[in-house]
Amino acid sequence: MKRRLITLVLTGIILTGCAQNAESDIKNHTDSIASVETDSEEIAETEQEPYIVTFEGRTLEGEEFSSECFGESKLTMINVWATYCSPCLNEMPDLGEIASAYDKSEFQILGIVSDVMENGEDSQLEYAKELVTETKADYPHLVLNESLYTNLVGGIDSVPTTFFVNQEGEMLGYMVGAQSKDAWEELISELLADLP
Repeated sequence: MKRRLITLVLTGIILTGCAQNAESDIKNHTDSIASVETDSEEIAETEQEPYIVTFEGRTLEGEEFSSECFGESKLTMINVWATYCSPCLNEMPDLGEIASAYDKSEFQILGIVSDVMENGEDSQLEYAKELVTETKADYPHLVLNESLYTNLVGGIDSVPTTFFVNQEGEMLGYMVGAQSKDAWEELISELLADLP
């Protein structure tokens, strides 16, 4: 699964994103999927204990939400986005369509709004809600808090960044950049096929 995921990403997808550092690359929170050597593009797999994602947070609507949600689906896609990020907003309608095409027991999408804080300004919260409605990204969106920052979002420097987590909360890998609907669907199908 690891080699197919990396090969698919390296050969079929152009990465784009809003970043302080424009370098886009496939990455893993614990580097357990692979390290990509930029000179030779040689892929070296490593065997490490998987990183277990845990968090507690709130949705844009103020509902409590936690990493226990991973147990509800074989595969969870966590899309970290920002209200100022055009590539993020451009892919959200496709993500909304993808989310609605799957039974939740198979696949679900979560959004994390990286520039809206849990106890932040109401105007930013309302603006994020408007963007979710406009883009028809009808899946849960979480606002940033210390738990999400410490356990998931703190290590990224570009949005959108998208994480993939299995039913046990194990990090499968993550990708930096917006993708087309077809590219996401192909990747999701590949990941689901390799999960028990």
